[in-house]
Amino acid sequence: MIARATRAIIGRELTRMLRQRGRLLSAMIRPLIWLLVIGGGVGAMLEQHGSGDYQQFLVPGLLCMVLLFGAMLASLSLVYDKESGVMRMLVIAPFSHYWIILARTVSAAIAGLVQVLLLLAILAILGYLSLPIQFALLALGLVLTALLCAAFGMLIAVFSKSLDNFAVIMNFIIFPVFFLSGALYPLEHLPLWLKSITLINPFTYGVDLLKHALISNEAGALAPEFSIVQGIFIQIGCIIAALFVACLRFTQAPVMESLASILSCRRQ
Repeated sequence: MIARATRAIIGRELTRMLRQRGRLLSAMIRPLIWLLVIGGGVGAMLEQHGSGDYQQFLVPGLLCMVLLFGAMLASLSLVYDKESGVMRMLVIAPFSHYWIILARTVSAAIAGLVQVLLLLAILAILGYLSLPIQFALLALGLVLTALLCAAFGMLIAVFSKSLDNFAVIMNFIIFPVFFLSGALYPLEHLPLWLKSITLINPFTYGVDLLKHALISNEAGALAPEFSIVQGIFIQIGCIIAALFVACLRFTQAPVMESLASILSCRRQ
């Protein structure tokens, strides 16, 4: 029963994403603008000082950006279902309510992974993926970062009472998380107070894992800054913590209270 319900939730989210072609197109255009326009301009300036290939440095961060935006936007469907009443059909299903959050998290992560795989194909065609690539570490980094972004998306969704509320909170969180992650610049020479913020940002370690997978041969300021083991364990810990809070909150959410009141009225 649980496996069947999980497949249905994942299939519904993927069908919704594939039907929204504008969403897929924008997910590809945004990182390509950063890579070709910003990366090309800043990279030309840095190459004069012998600072390495800036566009190659951007690739791991832009892959993580696609995961961040893709998984966060996929999490929006939880709020939409609460508003539209679809959630009431799920909460009366014969399994624990926390399975809804777990299934939604997996579906949001898969939605982000589909988008990032499309971007990887485009980058390979354009010649921005250079060997050697640690494919196993790349796959692990993408999956962990997708789950991390999806888990935090669910955390925002369960505390959001409306679509507008979710959008405000997401925009307040998503841009600082991205800009303070080392995706666009090395962390080595940041001011101490700013670097301290990046160190408590779990997204930072997802970006660094992909740097290990894609640009491990870079030296100096453009090289990865944390160990692989450190990045893996911090991400796993943050995923578990975010899902625990999200599941706990969802079982106490107002949608449960409203459903209970509806059922009690029908029994009377």
